[in-house]
Parts: sequence; C-alpha cells; structure tokens
Amino acid sequence: MGMLINGKLADNWLDQEIDDGEFKRMESTFRHWISRDDSSDFKAEADRYHLYVSSACPWAHRTVIFRKLKKLENIIGLSVVEPEMFNDGWSFASEGDYVDHLHGYRFMHEVYTRADKNFTGQITVPVLWDKKQNTIVNNESSEIIRILNSAFNDFTDVTSDYYPPHLQADIDAINQGIYNHINNGVYRCGFATSQTAYEEAFDALFKELDRLENILSTQRYLVGDQITEADWRLFTTLIRFDGVYAGHFKCNLKRIADYENLSHYLRELYQIPGIDETVDMDYIKRHYYVSHTNINPTQIIPKGPALNFNTPHNRDEKFGVLK
Repeated sequence: MGMLINGKLADNWLDQEIDDGEFKRMESTFRHWISRDDSSDFKAEADRYHLYVSSACPWAHRTVIFRKLKKLENIIGLSVVEPEMFNDGWSFASEGDYVDHLHGYRFMHEVYTRADKNFTGQITVPVLWDKKQNTIVNNESSEIIRILNSAFNDFTDVTSDYYPPHLQADIDAINQGIYNHINNGVYRCGFATSQTAYEEAFDALFKELDRLENILSTQRYLVGDQITEADWRLFTTLIRFDGVYAGHFKCNLKRIADYENLSHYLRELYQIPGIDETVDMDYIKRHYYVSHTNINPTQIIPKGPALNFNTPHNRDEKFGVLK
C-alpha cells in the first residue's frame, strides 16, 4: 500500500495501522461526490473521470464490479496496478496490461502527489480521478460505488439501482456488520501481531459468517429478493476467502465452500454475466502471497486450492427463477 507523509514516502506503512497488536484501518482522505447536475464541483460527464484499481484489492474490486454492472466502461477509464506491492506501494509497469493509461506514472503515490504535493496518508486504491480539475475526487470505495450506481445514469441504459431508497436503512445496517467483522475482519486476523487481537477478530469473523449463512437460508439476498450493494460488498471478500484468507490470513475455522447457503450464493453472484471478468484469482494470490513478506517471507504462492465458481448453484431451485 505505502504511505506518504508531507508528500514523501514513509517506511513501514503497516506499523501506522497496528495498535497494541490489533490492525486498525485508517480513514480515506478524498471524499468528494459527483453529481448529475451542477450541485457539486464534480459533474458527471463522459470521459472526464478515470478509475485506478488493483485486481487483488477487494475494496477496488467493488468499483470495478459497479463499472461493469452499470456499463460505464466507455464512460470512465481504468488503470490497473501490478499485482506485487512492495516498499514504494502500488506500482505500474512500463508496458502491457498494468500501465498508468492516464499519466504514465510508475507508482500510485505519484497520482496522490499530483493531486496534493504535500499529501499525508495511505496510498490506497481505488482512486477516482478527475481529468478536468486534475485531482482525486474520491478514494473511499463505499462512496465510489454509490457514485457509479447513480451519478452516470444519463450515460448508460442500465437503470438498476443497488441502493434504492426503500432499502437504504436495511442495507446500511447489514453493511456495518459485514464491514467490521468480514470485509475488514479478515485483515484484522491476517495483520494481527498479538494472539489476543487475532482470536478476537477470528471469533467475530465466523460469528458474522454464521449469521449471514442463516439469513441466506431463508432469503435469496442479504436484504430480501433484490441484489443490492450489500451483496457486492460481501462478494469481494467471499470470492477471495478460500483461495487466500483461509490460509494466508489464518481464517481457517471453515471455508466458504463449507457453508451451504453462502457457497451457493457466492456462485450465483459470480455467474451473473460479466462478473467473472472482474475476478483474476492468479493475480489475487500473487499479490497477497508475494507482497505480504511480513506474513509469507518465502513469497511462495500455493498451487491450490482448486476453485470452480461455475458449478451449478441452487438459488433458483430454492427461491425461484429470477425474471
């Protein structure tokens, strides 16, 4: 990830997020919004904005999914960093798939200092960049997906609303537990430096997974019979769980494959047209096992487990075929 202090790279970025053995994620910094009208400094326009992501990062993955679901590929540009991440943070290649298509930079920290030469904070992805004002609009994934959900509706024929007004309270409520105990919970397990902090995060993680397993036994999606942002926020952690988090982050009480409802639910979401294109498991595993040398100093990438998210799911049989 990397960290800047007054525009200069700092060493040991992870140390900044460890408190008494517990991993505590820092808040995002850029929190502007894009509007369909002139109500904000950033108006929705075609080819004005650019998205920086990592295919390994579950937070960035959310934004790629929403760009895909809303068919915004020709409206918002995309640059993907290299899978490995070392002392200088996220990096770009000089050619190939992982180049900075917008600025031609070598490192993600250069994008941050272009927006603010004295920036202090974590060098995170995703980043939503404004080409007109030459700055970062937003680097908080939960807000970027809501921007993509509605701000660009004038430029797409996809009217799906993943944060509908009548479900917002329910979505917000379930998001909170999922974020605290699952999305961030796996990191609290993996980056813990004390046994107590690890076990507390571990227990909370599987308690929440058990709760969601029960919810999904009686309804198709997290807040009923409609896919919402809550499902996609959970999906990006579930899709990485058995391949990375169970082993690398020591989240090994159960695999997602061991949960009847969560595993079928995960496969249903994966099999929605276009979603499989957003998942690169080889890239994901390479990032975690090579980049986290504090956890995996040998940098050996495991060959397993065997994963197949295209096997049939039972959600149609259990809840009826979606129209």
